[in-house]
Amino acid sequence: MTHTCRRSRRSRVLAPTAALLVLVVAGCSGGDQPSVAVPTPSPEAAGYCGELHEELPGTVDDLERTDPSPDSDLTAGWGDGAIVLRCGVPRPAKMDDSQSKAVDADGVNWLLEQRDDASPRFTTTYRKAYVEVTLGSEYAHDITPLSAFAAPVKKTVPDSL
Repeated sequence: MTHTCRRSRRSRVLAPTAALLVLVVAGCSGGDQPSVAVPTPSPEAAGYCGELHEELPGTVDDLERTDPSPDSDLTAGWGDGAIVLRCGVPRPAKMDDSQSKAVDADGVNWLLEQRDDASPRFTTTYRKAYVEVTLGSEYAHDITPLSAFAAPVKKTVPDSL
């Protein structure tokens, strides 16, 4: 009978520990966070990007911030990859094309590139660091999320003109 008591006591102690371990592992797994390439900007651009990272909003278009992997001050995300920002990207070759399309969102000019999967990619123009925002295909005809980045970009990434 004593043996049964000890076994029961040990089981009760181990059960919460095992449950806690499962919760910790699940919490650390990262879920479905996308992986994105981290840019390698100049030291000057990286400085602007670090400042921008501190100013980015916690939510964009009602989507919570869920930064992609690997963790970097040069990348940020919202809605598990629905919106991804990379700062310090190279100047897109498309900026040399006089037929390129651009949009203005609250005083920040963005080059529009339509990708093969119908998801738009926008890159700031006339800034000392290029900021790229990729939107999911659900934003194929909607630039609303860009407004959330206008004030932080204007505050931290100076005009190049």
